[in-house]
Amino acid sequence: MLYDFIKQPKLYAPLFIVAAAFLWALDGIVLRPNLYSLPVALVVLVEHALAFLAMLPFFIAELKEIKKLKAADWGAFLWVAVFGGVLGTMFITKALFYVDFVNLSIVVLIQKLQPIFALILASLVLKERLPKKFWGWAALAVVATYFVTFAGLIPDFGTGDKTAFAALFALGAAFAWGSSTVFSKRALAKVGFRLGTYLRFGLTTLLMFFIVSLTAGFDSVRAVTGQQWLIFLIIVFSSGGLAMFLYYYGLKRVKASVSTILELAFPLSAIILEFLIRGNMLSWSQWLAALVLFYAIYRISLTQQEVT
Repeated sequence: MLYDFIKQPKLYAPLFIVAAAFLWALDGIVLRPNLYSLPVALVVLVEHALAFLAMLPFFIAELKEIKKLKAADWGAFLWVAVFGGVLGTMFITKALFYVDFVNLSIVVLIQKLQPIFALILASLVLKERLPKKFWGWAALAVVATYFVTFAGLIPDFGTGDKTAFAALFALGAAFAWGSSTVFSKRALAKVGFRLGTYLRFGLTTLLMFFIVSLTAGFDSVRAVTGQQWLIFLIIVFSSGGLAMFLYYYGLKRVKASVSTILELAFPLSAIILEFLIRGNMLSWSQWLAALVLFYAIYRISLTQQEVT
C-alpha cells in the first residue's frame, strides 16, 4: 500500500506545498523580523543571490534543458520573477510599513484575496477545470482562514491616515502572489521543478541587482551584521531555496487552483507558530477555524485526483 502511494506523486504532492507554506510562516515569525533594519530591496536581492549561488553548480549541469523553453515560457518565468520575486515582497513590506507592522490589520485582510486572483487567472490562463465540490471546500477554506487570523473577528482599522495606501499596496501584493502561482505553473510546463527553481532565483537576482543599484545602492551591504548574514544563510536552506524546491515539486503535479488553496497553510502555520513560540494565545474561534481549515485543505487535496 505504501509502495503504491509513493509511486503516485499526484497523491502526496499537496504535502510538499503545505510544507513550503509552513517554512514561509517560520520565516515570517522567526527569521525575517531580524532583517527589518535593512532596505527591503537589499533583503530581496541578498536572499535570492545567495540561494542562486548555492544552486549554480546544479543549474549549470541542467543548462541543456533550457533549449526546451520558447518565448512564452520565458515570459512566464519573467512574470514570476517580477511579480512573485520582486513586486509581491516589496508591496507587502511597504504596506506593513504604512501600518507600523500591525499584524492583524487591513493589510492581512486584503491579503486573503490572493486565492481569488489565482483562481480567476488559473481559469483564464491555464484553462483549468475543477469538480464542483472543489469550490465549496475552497470557499470554506478562505472563510476559515479569516477566522483563524482575526481572534476578535474584525481587523485593526485604527492604523493611521496611511491605511488607504497600505490597502492599495496589500491589494497589489495579493495580485502579485496570486498571479505568481498561476504563471509558475505555466513556467513549469516544459521543465522540471529543479530547473524551474534555478531560473526563478536567477532571474529575480538579476532584476533585484538593477533595482538596488538604482535605489538603495550597494553601500547598504556594509550595514548587514554578522547575525543578519547568518539569518540570510538559514533562509537560503529553509524558507528560501529549500521551500521553493518543495513548492515547485508540488506545483508541477498539482493544479494551480488547488495549490493556491493549499497555500492557505501559510497563515494557519503563522498563527500556530505565534502561539507556540511567542505564547500568543489563540481564542476558541481560532482553534475551531484552524480545525475547519485543516479539514478543508485535506478535502481539497483529495480533489486533486479528480481534476481534468
